[in-house]
Parts: sequence; structure tokens; C-alpha cells
Amino acid sequence: MVPFEAPALFLPTLQRLGSTVCSNVDAQAVAKAWFVLFVEAMSDATAVIDLLVDDGFWRDMLALTWDFRTYEGRDAIRQFLANQLPKFGPSAFTLCEDLTEFYMPYEDLAWIQAFFNFDTIVGHASGIFRLVPLADGSWKAHTVYTGLEGLRGFPEKIEFPRNHGVNCGPGTREQEFVDEDPTVVVIGGGHSGLILAARLKMLGVNALVVERNDRIGDNWRKRYTSLFLHEPFWCDHLPYFPFPPSWPVFTPGLKFADWLDSYARSLDLNVWTSARAVAVEPSATGRRWTVKVAREGGEERRFEVNHVVFATGLFGGAPRVPTIPHQDTFNGQLLHSSQYRTAADHSGKKVTVVGSGPSAHGISLDCVNHGVEVTMVQRGSVYVVSAKNGIPKFLGGLYVEGGHPIDIADRITLSFPNKFGELLHQRMTSDIAELDKDLLEGLRKVGFKLNSGEDDAGALGLVWSRAGGFCIDFGASQKIVDGKIGLKNDSNIARFTPAGLLFEDGSTLDTDIVVFATGYTNARDTLLELLPIHLHDSVQPIWGLDKEGELNSAGRELGGRGPGGKKLSGLWTVMGNVSLSRIYSKFIALQIKAYEEGVFDGKC
Repeated sequence: MVPFEAPALFLPTLQRLGSTVCSNVDAQAVAKAWFVLFVEAMSDATAVIDLLVDDGFWRDMLALTWDFRTYEGRDAIRQFLANQLPKFGPSAFTLCEDLTEFYMPYEDLAWIQAFFNFDTIVGHASGIFRLVPLADGSWKAHTVYTGLEGLRGFPEKIEFPRNHGVNCGPGTREQEFVDEDPTVVVIGGGHSGLILAARLKMLGVNALVVERNDRIGDNWRKRYTSLFLHEPFWCDHLPYFPFPPSWPVFTPGLKFADWLDSYARSLDLNVWTSARAVAVEPSATGRRWTVKVAREGGEERRFEVNHVVFATGLFGGAPRVPTIPHQDTFNGQLLHSSQYRTAADHSGKKVTVVGSGPSAHGISLDCVNHGVEVTMVQRGSVYVVSAKNGIPKFLGGLYVEGGHPIDIADRITLSFPNKFGELLHQRMTSDIAELDKDLLEGLRKVGFKLNSGEDDAGALGLVWSRAGGFCIDFGASQKIVDGKIGLKNDSNIARFTPAGLLFEDGSTLDTDIVVFATGYTNARDTLLELLPIHLHDSVQPIWGLDKEGELNSAGRELGGRGPGGKKLSGLWTVMGNVSLSRIYSKFIALQIKAYEEGVFDGKC
């Protein structure tokens, strides 16, 4: 496809559109009228383009491309449709009239959002369009989203009729893969790996999850005891196994650990704990990959599989600890945040936390709550947003009590191209800063270094670029303002002393315990440790966004869809928080099933 220069990015404000709109607009009538024209046009790329504004977006998730693509502007969208419509033959369009709504998030920003379903030659798909008002009184689409929901002839096994026979769960031979190798090996039994294994099982794909810990959920049990998920539980439902309505809004880490264990058992997922993948190599047999797995007791198994999914986590690498001179002279205790358990272990001691991200804030707050003296050493500026004001804005009314069903909310989330989302978040960041004004002014007064995120887009850009550099505050920031959490950020650490830390400006900080809340090595490094060195250069970046605003490799094959990616065909990654893992696991499972059934040949 010939590349086109993307138009400059702007929000479709009423001022830019030269239009006005009344809040009592008949959204149903407008959406129906536009949709009739859209359906008629969907065999002619040029006719479709006439229904979109010049600087519009079209985001496709496997429905028309077998990839994750975002197209910007008339020329790019026209060529995309001209190339792809004949290949996928979209048909049977239906408008979901009950989901059509008018939105006016700002007084100068308005759209009509509507859902539709359709079929292609390979599957069942859904779509969302957003119409904006023009100066002449007409409405055109600013964004269109299309996403694959299922494959023709291969539905998820979640509907009636059920098996009414007695089922005591999988037998030992099945779980041990005595008679056959799995089709997929999933490396990592955290939430990402388990969710994907569940998706694959519902599609009839045999998968083995390999988890290095002794028990499912131990990756949460081994963290600090006050840890909790920073999104409301309405965001974090697992597929096929939602939380009960009595669940706490913010899930404690230890409670989530037990839930994951229950999830794996209840869905009869094939999981090997106390097991570790030690190598993933090209197979010399008819399948693509040989996976070597070491089990407790010294047993090693070799599996010949078509697909390997790395679910080792965004932060699944080794703990990252900065090299600071004279560390061996320190008389106190050194910990990484992954080794810290509870402030109760350090009663009567002085604790220093190096770092100022979520873990640093959580550990510092835990210390204060246990009466332990703590100082945070801040090394760089951070975007801080209060949970009270930030989370409702981030969620936009989607993942809330009484809100849309989780699958609908996920589709809405996907329907905003990430580049467009950044524009919205620039406004949102300013709004939240005004709501958090007292807290932020208090932090500045005590010298805490703040920023507004990349391109002033708050947390969103930082999530996509670094998966860090921001903090959703649940109380630690006010403790910093009040002086209950000490702050040291006026000079860099020079070296350790027997009593603590010496800084470049000559100041010192005496302490008994230093906790490095400094993160983990790159997710890509974890993958490379398992792959032969001759494949390393073919592994694409894992996190971060590509030039279209899509995740580089998360949810995709590691080598991409280009010619060079063929040698890594069948290697996948899934990672991120629960909601991202829930969303992208669906697409990975559909792609794997399509490969296995011969529906997808690897070409777009």
C-alpha cells in the first residue's frame, strides 16, 4: 500500500466544522439515514469516502485486514478500502438501534455514536461510527471502527446445548499431555496468560500454560501486601468469569491472586505450576516451534507446537536496580520493590524508597500507615492524578456500576484511535489538573517534581510509550504534602555510606533500609533469553506505538506481517493490565484459531 501523508490532527470541534448542534437532535434518525448510505456504498471505496470528513479515521482490528491498523485521511482510507473490500466481502449489515446515542463531552464537541454488525467471508464483525455535524446541516463520520468478533463455523463453546454428562474435570493424561502435544504453549500464568488460555479453550484450541511459581496467583501474593488493582473492578472482569456484585471496587492484590487460582481451576485450564520454559527454538518437525519446559524435580519436556505466546508481563523481566558506588559498605538492608512485603517487617526502622512511581507511592503509604518513618527519593518528574478525580474522567462513564456490558465497553474503548484519544486526553488532563489544583499546588510547594505527561496528554501517552512515569494517587501524595512522607529530590545520589546515602551536593540521608522501586528490565529482553540468537534481530519492539498509533507487538506476532516476520510466525505476546489483556487476548485467540483451521494464510 502506498503511504500517504496523514492530515494534521485536530479535534472535530464545532468551530472547526463551522456548525452548531442542538442537544435534542434525533440521533436515531441521523444514524439510520447515514447508515443506509454507508451500506449502499460498501462495495465502492470512493462512495464510502464521501460519507467521511476529510481528516477522519478508520480503525480496523482483524475484520478487514487480519491486522491492527489505523488509517487517517481520505486518501489512506480510500486505498485501504479499495484493497480490502474485495478480499473480505463485507455483507449483512445491521444497525444496532438501541445503542445509538448523542454525546457532547464538551460544549464545542459533539457526535452521534452508533453500533453495527456485519459479516465477511471469514467471520462475524462489529463496527462503531461517530458522526459529526457539518455547516450545511449534514452529518459525516469522523471515526469508523471495525473489529472481528468471531470466525464463521467456529463459534465459542459457551452456548447451549451443554454436555449433560458427569464431568469431573480434565484427567491426568490430558493435563500432562501424555498422548499429544498442545497446539499452543502459553509462557506465564498471570492474568494475561490465563485469560488467553480461557479464550483458546472456548475456541477448541488445546493450550498449556507454563507458570514458574508454585501456585497460580503467586506473582501477586509475593508483592507487597497492601497492593491493589488501580482500576475499579468494573474494568477488570475476566472473560466467562465476572466478579460477583459484592466485589470491592478496588481489588486487593491478595484477593485477586486467589481469584486467578479459582479462575484456572473453574475453567479447567491446563496449567503446569513450578515449571519454566527454558528455550523456544524453530522445530525440525512438521510444527513450527520446539518448546523445552523444565519442571520441579528435574524433569524436562519437549513440545512441538505451532504457537507460543509470551505472557511474561510488561514488567516480567528481572528487577532493575541502579548501580550506585560503595553499595557494599552500607550497613543496612537493600531491597527491590518486588522483595518488599509489608512495613510491619520494618517497625522502628528508617526506610528510604528510591523512585516515585506507583510502587514507590504504594510502599511509602504503607510505611506511613504502619508508623514507619519513610523518605521518598525522587529522581525525575512524574505525572500525578488523584484517583478521585482522574479515574471517573479516564473511564468516561464506560466501566462503571450500571454501565454498558463489558463487551460493549471494550468495543467503545477500541473505537477511539489512539492518536485521537491523545487529543481528548490533552483536554482531559487540563480538566483534571483544575480539579486536583489544591493537591498539585501542595506538591509543588514541597518541591515534588510534576509534569503533564507526554504532549500534555497526561497518563495516556505515558501508558503507551513507557507503561510508567505516572501515578494514580490514593493518598500518598497528600502525605507528601503534609510531610508525613519525607521527600528528597534536590540532588542525585552519589554513593552509599555505611549509614545511608550521600548525594552529589554533599547532603546525606541516614537510613536502615533502601527499597528500589525502580522497575524491571524490558519485556523484550525476557523473550530474547528464550529464543536462539539468530532470531533476535527479527523480534520487533514489544511495547510502544507504531506510526499508526497501534501497539508494536503486544497482541500481534513478534515479527510483524512483513516479509521478515515469517521466521517468527506463531510467536505472540499478550501483556498489560486486565482490561488490555481481556481485549487483545480475544484477537490473539481468533488469529490462532484462524491459522489452525486454514482460514488465515498470514497475508493481509
